[in-house]
Amino acid sequence: MARSDAQGTADRAALAAERKGLTAWPAPPEGGHAEGSMPLDKPAAWYAGDAALLVARNILSFQTPAGGWGKNQPRDRPARLPGQSYVADNNSKRATPGDFDLARDAQWSYVGTIDNDATITEIRFLAKVAAQQPGQTGAAYRQAAQRGVAYLLAAQFPNGGWPQVWPLQGGYHDTITLNDNAVVEVAELMGAIGRGEEGLGFLPAAQRAAALAAEAKVVDLLLAAQIRVNGKLTLWAQQHDALTLAPASARNYEPPALSSGESAKALEFLMSLPNPSPAVVDAVRAGVATLKAIAVRDRAFVKVDDARRLVMQPGAGPLWSRFYDPASLKPVFGDRDKSLHDDVNDLSAERRNGYTWWGSWPVKTLAAYDAWAAAR
Repeated sequence: MARSDAQGTADRAALAAERKGLTAWPAPPEGGHAEGSMPLDKPAAWYAGDAALLVARNILSFQTPAGGWGKNQPRDRPARLPGQSYVADNNSKRATPGDFDLARDAQWSYVGTIDNDATITEIRFLAKVAAQQPGQTGAAYRQAAQRGVAYLLAAQFPNGGWPQVWPLQGGYHDTITLNDNAVVEVAELMGAIGRGEEGLGFLPAAQRAAALAAEAKVVDLLLAAQIRVNGKLTLWAQQHDALTLAPASARNYEPPALSSGESAKALEFLMSLPNPSPAVVDAVRAGVATLKAIAVRDRAFVKVDDARRLVMQPGAGPLWSRFYDPASLKPVFGDRDKSLHDDVNDLSAERRNGYTWWGSWPVKTLAAYDAWAAAR
């Protein structure tokens, strides 16, 4: 907490110093889809061109003093202006008093985050640009990537988890965030750094060693956080309390529940480990068994009239609910008014249309498990 508080104070002081003497502050940066502006699948030579360098310069300019980046911010835009906010406006447009998604400070929200692949993608993109800029011409990109990795290492909790936002922002943002696969994707990045893969071998040896240690801590975290139901290992939650590891809630309609999609990604990560321990093998087998047991068939989540509904459809599936009650393993659904329901069709039309309550996320994981299990 002390490290987070000190860094948060330093971040705010840096922006205040820039704004000192300005008669007007620049408008916040434009929000929008970020990942599409930072492609990671182009031919290597593309990252030496003007389009990539425009993005890279934007990334450099919007790096926070802590070393991270904000989210939902297109990077193929002009560089940051002195005194301009580090991040786009990510405040909920639907938040009302008492809403779990109401920022404590509307002017300082998501200032450094791993949500929506932020920071992770910027580091990967900078590495690709740096690979095409040897010597001094690429030094700024390599240094920014190194600062980004240092930021992630500083943000990791002692138990191996990461919060959604760091320095800590308060509320559900401070929980260990598996939502949108955030923790697992940081762990994957740490593994690539530690092994010098994906063009990340330029990072200092000490930082690569720290990254490997961070990846190992995530494995320990996942083993500790896997929820037991009636004494049996099952799945993981979308968020876990940073201290107790119990499932935690997030937005009004996101209860403290087990999550099929995030659990599937966690299982894929554990299956990717080259030498899994007996505990990892047990965790994977238990998680896969749970996903198989709770799969629903002959149902489809489709639009009926003006809103999506779960309906009978012979031959459809398998489907999984996004959330499951951590005591009963029954599907659970939430609405904006914080009410909970056991039938998705009881939700308001706005929430049925605005959230993916049923999906096929584990299908790829279960297919991968068959090959993984055959090798054990």
